[in-house]
Amino acid sequence: MANPVFQLTKNEAANGAVDYNDAMPYVVYIMKCADGSLYTGITTDLKRRFREHKDGRGGAYTHSHRVIKIVYTEPCQTKSRALKREAEIKGWRRDKKLALVRS
Repeated sequence: MANPVFQLTKNEAANGAVDYNDAMPYVVYIMKCADGSLYTGITTDLKRRFREHKDGRGGAYTHSHRVIKIVYTEPCQTKSRALKREAEIKGWRRDKKLALVRS
């Protein structure tokens, strides 16, 4: 059995959320922090990574800025593609990131 990348609840699925179980092995994500800042990263397990960030074990930035929610996800076929997309998004100004989140 394949290791699921992201398992949605029935409520999330009913609301039209993307199901990553059969999708790509890597996910680029943007999380909103308590101070309103945005954090971009990649993972193979979105729920685990969100939990790590929430518990203060996700990295120095999110440890001090407190992640509150995932605001954007994008599946990627390979780690290389995910890293390139992450770097691209991290290079953007805040307004461009927010436009991506709203899209």
